[in-house]
Amino acid sequence: MNKFILQYGSTLLFSAILTVCVALSMWLSQFIPDNYFDKVITPILMAFAVMVELGGAWILFRHAEGLRIRKAFAWALIVWGIADGLYIFSWMTSSTPMMNMGAYSISSFELMLGNLLGWVLLLYPAEILRPGWLNGKRILLQILPMCALVALDYVSPVNLQPVIALYPFVLILFFVGHVRGYRTYCEENFSSMEDIDVQWIMRYLVMVILVGVVYMFICLSHFHARGFTQQWLVLVMFIYSIDQILFRRDPRALMRKVEKAKGLVAEEEPVAAPETANAAYRKTLEEWMEREKPYRDPDFKLLDLGQVLPMNRTYLSQFIHTEYDCTFYQFVNNYRVREAMNLKQENPALKAQEISACCGFSSPAVFSRTFAAVTGLTPSEWARSNINN
Repeated sequence: MNKFILQYGSTLLFSAILTVCVALSMWLSQFIPDNYFDKVITPILMAFAVMVELGGAWILFRHAEGLRIRKAFAWALIVWGIADGLYIFSWMTSSTPMMNMGAYSISSFELMLGNLLGWVLLLYPAEILRPGWLNGKRILLQILPMCALVALDYVSPVNLQPVIALYPFVLILFFVGHVRGYRTYCEENFSSMEDIDVQWIMRYLVMVILVGVVYMFICLSHFHARGFTQQWLVLVMFIYSIDQILFRRDPRALMRKVEKAKGLVAEEEPVAAPETANAAYRKTLEEWMEREKPYRDPDFKLLDLGQVLPMNRTYLSQFIHTEYDCTFYQFVNNYRVREAMNLKQENPALKAQEISACCGFSSPAVFSRTFAAVTGLTPSEWARSNINN
């Protein structure tokens, strides 16, 4: 449990704060007069949303750098931008209220359209968690069951709308199931989770879930002014996502870049090595780690072990797991924590910021979190037990 909190504590806090904000907004929006909401608030928010969506798509396409994940989210923004633009146009050319969901019983077809728009938001996590997995065939396999449910709802005496409404959440659970694999890949290849950590994906999925929950609520309630909550939430999500996607690194693309720079070719199968050589390799690796202290570099990567071990990336990862029963990330951070202990014992006056910089941690916060994960104690608790006595 403590390990889970250490790994996902910031995401849990983020989710709690955002959920409270959404709940508070939903409650306050009932005091917004429908007329004022339709004529003032919604047109302003949706116009701003269109600018963010289409402008964000343009920025992502311009800085795509060959990354499919950036292109995927850019297309998601374009779809939302066009949908919002058409919605504004229909409002300007008719007397229909700007946001009248909840004022009538929504049809299964309308529910499906809303779900499809929400499904577009899953293009990004699909690409980053399973690169290249989402193609035309799989898109159809995901969408067709929902279309079939909608068609069946019109002829079936049983109301299938609740099932249709919940269908996108099944897809979200599917992607959540691959989060662990993404984190494992990162830990097997990098010694620092800076800008590639799975926390970002979890936060994104939380926002998608909240958007879906709010959408379902305003469709089934009779307070369409609560659409205000969905509008600002989607807007915040897009702004936050564009910023994160531009500055977050794709770990697989980064690894391919490193392999190319080193003149390596990624191999799916490991290079065979006799088991008797593992002991020699282990000794060589540990002597090199103690002598050169490469872990002091925050960007220390698995492929850097190739300087002393004649193995490709796949076998290096398997070697670390077999010999040390941990990932590369854990292996390196064990060395960093031991180095931090030694530095603190040699010079008790050193501050956490100085120690984290000397040992290869990306920040004091990461140092404290990693130290606690390895030792079960915070740096200050460990110092009180081992330095002051």
